[in-house]
Amino acid sequence: MKDLLDKLPGLAKKSERETKKFLNHLQHKPPKDLDKVMENLHEETFRKTDCMQCANCCKTTGPLFLRPDIDRISKYLKMKPTDFETQFLHQDEDNDVVLQQLPCVFLNADNTCNIYDVRPRACKEFPHTDRKKFYQINHLTLKNVSICPATYEIVEKMKLLYAAKNEDRLRK
Repeated sequence: MKDLLDKLPGLAKKSERETKKFLNHLQHKPPKDLDKVMENLHEETFRKTDCMQCANCCKTTGPLFLRPDIDRISKYLKMKPTDFETQFLHQDEDNDVVLQQLPCVFLNADNTCNIYDVRPRACKEFPHTDRKKFYQINHLTLKNVSICPATYEIVEKMKLLYAAKNEDRLRK
């Protein structure tokens, strides 16, 4: 896994232009079957992906913390929400509430999470490849292909699948 994680940013960078073009095309002209295709690719990929071997998302990128996340996690940790925010969070340049430091302070050495049952919504939904109307989050997907090996794999499979479908359509 370490070898793949070391190569992933380079692989993502190498295909960034093509991926961006592909995702923009999906956004402007989403195929009718996109949600179903994404659901199938997501399930297929995550059946063989062990996030516990990776945890790159927790090591390299912090989630967005919404008010319900802060309230739920601080209650779980038996802290006042303001104390939780002061100790662990800050407002970034986009005015989003995020972790003060990375890797995530709740990530254990064995890649388990101290707050897994109450983790932020952004963590639960990561890498967002099973989201309905997937085409609406191109900017996020483009970022996630360089962080998450599963996302990279899903997007590469999507590109191949839709390229094949377009070739079939052109032949008819």
